[in-house]
Amino acid sequence: MNTVHLKQLDYLPEGILEATSKELHAILPKPTLIHLPGKQAAPLFVSVLLHGNEPTGFNAIQLLLKKHHHQKQLPRSLSVFFGNVTAARYDLRRFDKQPDYNRIWPGTELPYCAETEMAKEIVAIMEKRKVFASVDVHNNTGLNPHYACINNLDNQFLQLASLFGRLIVYFIRPKGVQSAAFAQICPSVTLECGRPDQQHGLEHTLEFLNSCLRLTEFPQHQILARDIDLFHTVAQVKIVDKINFGFKYLDTGLLLNEDLERMNFTEVSTGTVMGTLKKISTMPLIAKDENGNDVTDNFFSFHNGDLQIKRLTMPSMLTLDERVIRQDCLCYLMERIHL
Repeated sequence: MNTVHLKQLDYLPEGILEATSKELHAILPKPTLIHLPGKQAAPLFVSVLLHGNEPTGFNAIQLLLKKHHHQKQLPRSLSVFFGNVTAARYDLRRFDKQPDYNRIWPGTELPYCAETEMAKEIVAIMEKRKVFASVDVHNNTGLNPHYACINNLDNQFLQLASLFGRLIVYFIRPKGVQSAAFAQICPSVTLECGRPDQQHGLEHTLEFLNSCLRLTEFPQHQILARDIDLFHTVAQVKIVDKINFGFKYLDTGLLLNEDLERMNFTEVSTGTVMGTLKKISTMPLIAKDENGNDVTDNFFSFHNGDLQIKRLTMPSMLTLDERVIRQDCLCYLMERIHL
């Protein structure tokens, strides 16, 4: 797992439209970029399985290609990157010794490695191909609505995101995400499609990708404020590495609220308790704004053993999956943007 070499194909390998994400490694044993021709030459770029336990993008691509199988050519050229196929085999976001495949892209804060070199190569390949738009498909582990994320507030980005729905989140941190790298060369979006086992997420993603393939150009009219709900991610919240945390066992240093994920995309009022502290006298969380500044004290306090929200805020990505929390973060905090 220490060496990664990108494989490129200009055809669909046999069995790829029938395999599950756990079986894909037998067909694509390494990260693979597949290019398929279409009537419109500028390709739509789609990345799937950057997190191995988030299969909706892969499943949607399978259905999309089956849908167009009877046609001689796709409406638009399509390039698909199949990411962390080794982690997908075991239904894992990533292996503990792997970098996160959605943190390796140009602009990353990670040190140079084979994966960052691969991601840089993919962007260069797609820029040379004059990529039309980029879509990165993800699932959530917690209770979240479907929403689209962008890294640029330009109208073309808003138009692309609004094809998925009216709920749009703008962010510039974390660094090294796929959508931010592609935002330098084309309109790009990250789709958050709910939990992996939800049929609605699959259908919604398929509908969106099909619309993108048939799009000849982006509308020139400006998105109206009344047509979207736009939010700005103002902080990423992590649990301090040395803190022992959990949701069930009373002897953990930080016992988190078991209803935590129900706060996602809900305005949470001052004084809301997120958990209780056991034998801890220091702040167990660290919140950083989009410039990397520590803003923990702006959002959190602890009082009489309770970890509390300090100001009105709206979280996203809260989950009860302790491994995901440790590998990524506890949540993001947002505020509304008015166009």
